[in-house]
Amino acid sequence: MDSFFERITYLFDPLHHFWEREGMHRRFALALVLVFLGAMAVIEMNRQGVLPEVLAAHTPTNHFHAVDLAFTLVLILEVVSLIFTLPCSFSKSVGKQFEILSLILLRDAFKELSSFAEPITVTDLTPVLHILGYGFGALVIFALLGVYYRVQPVKKQEKSLPHDLFRFVAAKKGIALLILATFVVLGAQNLYAMFAGLPHPDFFPVFYTLLIFTDILVVLISQCFRPSFQAVFRNSGYALCTLFIRLALAAPPMYDVALGVVAGSFAITLTLVWTKVFTTAKP
Repeated sequence: MDSFFERITYLFDPLHHFWEREGMHRRFALALVLVFLGAMAVIEMNRQGVLPEVLAAHTPTNHFHAVDLAFTLVLILEVVSLIFTLPCSFSKSVGKQFEILSLILLRDAFKELSSFAEPITVTDLTPVLHILGYGFGALVIFALLGVYYRVQPVKKQEKSLPHDLFRFVAAKKGIALLILATFVVLGAQNLYAMFAGLPHPDFFPVFYTLLIFTDILVVLISQCFRPSFQAVFRNSGYALCTLFIRLALAAPPMYDVALGVVAGSFAITLTLVWTKVFTTAKP
């Protein structure tokens, strides 16, 4: 069994190191700039009627769609980073999920701009109110995220036996590899459906649905190594935060913001109860 866990580790660690390299992040940042400028140029060409009909049929004429594309690519990069944080602690993984939620709300704010004509003229206040709601909602979740990170306890030496800890982390690395493969398949399916003009669901709600099952699976696996009631409740509570975020992504405008704030508040409260009550309580 240990050899199986070692193979998982030898496969995961090089991928993680490759992704986290500073040079790689710089290349991605440069690629985002080029994609954004290229999208702006292609949209302008479509507005001028110089694109071939086949390409023009799949190209918008509103420049604000380029902003939506750029934010979507940023979110994809953050999702991959989230996958690589899954083997870390539950608290770090949940924090990364809230980072992505705040970016999704910002993206939704910019998506509302596509309902305006160019130059911008306001004839309906509904998109304006949605932009304000999403913007301030993202700001509130960003603030809650800062509080969430501040209330995290100082990392202590793990009480688990070294070989148990290695197996637990290796098991989570195996799950992360499966999620990464699923992520690639889902992304390929969405790209194919988009270019083929077929209906396809929004990628991020589908991915968060997958995360719910992933978190529950990790909770069950953690019971093999940390069977205490307090640890199970804490980890299950963090899995519930993922469910709140998934509900937020499926909710109507402004309800999604409210659910996101509820999820952030729940995560902070759970962390405070864990650190101030149970970790200091005497058995």
